[in-house]
Amino acid sequence: MRFIDEAKIKIAAGHGGPGCVSFRRETFIPRGGPDGGDGGDGGDVIFESSSKLSTLQDFRFKRNYQATRGMHGSSSHKAGKDGENVVIRVPVGTVIKDADSLEVLIDFTEDKQTWVACEGGRGGKGNSHFTTSTHQAPKFAQPGEEGEFKEIILELKLLADVGIIGFPNAGKSTLISRMSAARPKIADYPFTTLTPNLGVVQPDEHDTFVVADIPGLVEGAHRGVGLGHKFLKHIERTRLFVHLLDGTQLLEDATKPGVDQLNEVIDNFIQRYQTIRTELGLFADKLLQVPEVVVLNKLDLLESDPDLVERAQKALRERIQSIRGTNPFPGEPLIISAVSGSGVQELIFMLHQEIKAQKAAQDEKDLGTLLPSDERIRS
Repeated sequence: MRFIDEAKIKIAAGHGGPGCVSFRRETFIPRGGPDGGDGGDGGDVIFESSSKLSTLQDFRFKRNYQATRGMHGSSSHKAGKDGENVVIRVPVGTVIKDADSLEVLIDFTEDKQTWVACEGGRGGKGNSHFTTSTHQAPKFAQPGEEGEFKEIILELKLLADVGIIGFPNAGKSTLISRMSAARPKIADYPFTTLTPNLGVVQPDEHDTFVVADIPGLVEGAHRGVGLGHKFLKHIERTRLFVHLLDGTQLLEDATKPGVDQLNEVIDNFIQRYQTIRTELGLFADKLLQVPEVVVLNKLDLLESDPDLVERAQKALRERIQSIRGTNPFPGEPLIISAVSGSGVQELIFMLHQEIKAQKAAQDEKDLGTLLPSDERIRS
């Protein structure tokens, strides 16, 4: 199934049915009064989130949704039937925006969350409602109200605890397949991954977290270069980044003709790290505030030059604080081999500990906002 994460659709609620103009006509009951019933209400357009959906594929072909209108009122005070609601199901993580103003109307972050997008028009009142002491035979009724209409944009943002970012061919797909049961396409050419992949990691018997492999970023991704600009929005919700660096670039630069200084090789390598950080900031400044773990991949190839690895790891650690503005994690940058699995369990443990710490901090913050102010002070 093709991964669709954006769609533009039109939705319209049903119009209310008109009220009825009618007078009671029965044998032996002369001058029967007005008995026109009310029109039925128009149907609503309702959105409901579902954790069983993972794409906006259904909106690729159907772009117009219309609820049914209410029926006419009839005689003997009979109300018209209400219109049928239209329920549209979307994946958890879907953001709905107004197509004109781009205002965010709703953000579905939980399963079975509902939102009435367009309300149906109210049915018109029948003529029996307008009887007065001076006007006992009204010959008019209300028309039904029009239902609401909207043109909206659906945007899917994946919900994941960890987002794996980095240049194409850094080994992101291999890493997510090693960490979880996800089996993305893996090949030795750039932009192998054309859609984000999700995997569930189980670090222990009682806990899990979700990791997303984001298609490769390149310089200029924020303005449409490469593929990353299409998927940067999917990492806006993540708690933590794994910034994966391709260790083979170190070896390639070190063996290039004319490259004499090891410092130059390491500087070029660090510049690649800085490039991805720059792209994140240009897309959304808040992405630079997300905690990240820097990981140097392809240890199996780097073992041929341990001195280069040691110097690169030391230089990266020294520069992480100045580039990122935060202290490195213990042991960062981690050196792993996604192919052999070396160092992957240590990475999973580090990610799990950081996620648990963030969740605990959030729970404490939420509890503090629920307690009365005097109880917060005492605690």
